[in-house]
Amino acid sequence: MSEGSAPRAATPHRLLRWLLGGQIGIALLLVLFDLGPALPRMLQPTSAPELDQPTRPGDQTRHYRPRDPANPGPGMSPDMPRRLIAEPLRIDDQAALHLRGAITPGDGARIAAELRQQSPAIVTLDSPGGSVTDALELGRTLREIGAETRLRDGAVCMSACPYVFVGGTTRRVAEDARFGVHQHSFGESTILPAFLAVEDIQRGQAGVLDHLDDMGIDLRIMGPAMSTPANEIYILTPEELSDWNVVTD
Repeated sequence: MSEGSAPRAATPHRLLRWLLGGQIGIALLLVLFDLGPALPRMLQPTSAPELDQPTRPGDQTRHYRPRDPANPGPGMSPDMPRRLIAEPLRIDDQAALHLRGAITPGDGARIAAELRQQSPAIVTLDSPGGSVTDALELGRTLREIGAETRLRDGAVCMSACPYVFVGGTTRRVAEDARFGVHQHSFGESTILPAFLAVEDIQRGQAGVLDHLDDMGIDLRIMGPAMSTPANEIYILTPEELSDWNVVTD
């Protein structure tokens, strides 16, 4: 090959680099265009009060730290398990299971097997949330075995936990329990998930809607769920729990 042909051979490589650089630039501009209106809010820490602050109608949003589901904020039990555990007990002279802890990947299949084996009449919950996929599996299993679900005084059911709770054939929430919903975070990123996996998020949201509808829950609950960012949690009032059929008595 002559020296004079080298520049011509390199030209296609330079064109490919320019094309690739242009595509990356366009992609970045599209992301910034979509992100622009929400960017100030995402860069600014939440001003919501901490979880240990009491709520009242119209003041129901609290700070939630999604990266640590076992300890998303003050006011949470300091010994909350980092993965879901099942503790047998008896309630009203009936076999029961107490599910407590964060819901981690794999907990769905593991706890579902225990639920089918023990077939408790009542399942009590105390969980600040975690894996949505595993929570959906547990909610379906509870409905399959015909168990009742309850939140006892002082218990929490937040983030993904409500999808377990609504699987109960009958459902009760004690006066001092807290039941909270918010947007889901997917993967490691809680800031830009929509730009990383739009199809996965849409598929996941469709699965959540189908689950709630199958369980007989009023889909108005998705209003505060979808409008509350992942680093905050919306605590439902007793009236909302009743009106949206989250509780049955």
